[in-house]
Amino acid sequence: MAGRVVPRAKAPDFRRERALGGRVAGVDEAGRGPLAGPVVAAAVVFDPAVLRRGVPRALAAVVDDSKKLSAEARALAFEALRSTAGVEIGIGAASVTEIGRINILQASLLAMRRAVARLPAPPGFVLVDGDRVPPSLPCAGQAVIGGDGLCLSIAAASIVAKVVRDRAMWRLSQRHGGYGWERNAGYATADHRLALHALGPTRHHRTGFGTVRQLCLFAPAGECVDVAG
Repeated sequence: MAGRVVPRAKAPDFRRERALGGRVAGVDEAGRGPLAGPVVAAAVVFDPAVLRRGVPRALAAVVDDSKKLSAEARALAFEALRSTAGVEIGIGAASVTEIGRINILQASLLAMRRAVARLPAPPGFVLVDGDRVPPSLPCAGQAVIGGDGLCLSIAAASIVAKVVRDRAMWRLSQRHGGYGWERNAGYATADHRLALHALGPTRHHRTGFGTVRQLCLFAPAGECVDVAG
């Protein structure tokens, strides 16, 4: 039928947050897989009054697992989250140096813990996307596999983390051209791999990652140097 609105496949909702009650933070990260740049995490809390009323109209049509959204849709959802009353956001990150020192898994958990710590007030419970809860949180937590497609607070956190990290990589691309970070956000795309082979790593590359080491190992002699200065 012309003009018919086709509903989305099952979208994330507040069922888990409502069942827990109180201030529940959804937590997710972005940037575990890239060859360059930090890992970024976000924590999002919806005010209990918002949970009782249901998903705000401004968010219902735009918030979903960030992996299902285009860059434009993520940007719209990010701004909607920032401008909606009763939504609190905390952002944390772990640097390339920390990733190299403690490994990417532990750095991801560290970024999540920092995101929770940067909320305006501590949550009463944390829902984390994946299969691990960061240690030393200020409250109890639960890991939810596929949580960014189930819990709206986690979906919101996935969007915030992805948008914040992508924008950080765009800023880095303005200082370190040639790697395509404004397009690939540091992921191992063909253009990034070719540039890394030709130009060598910057100080923002994760030189502890096997792919980065291999591209440097087989680069022509003298090309694998730190070009960051």
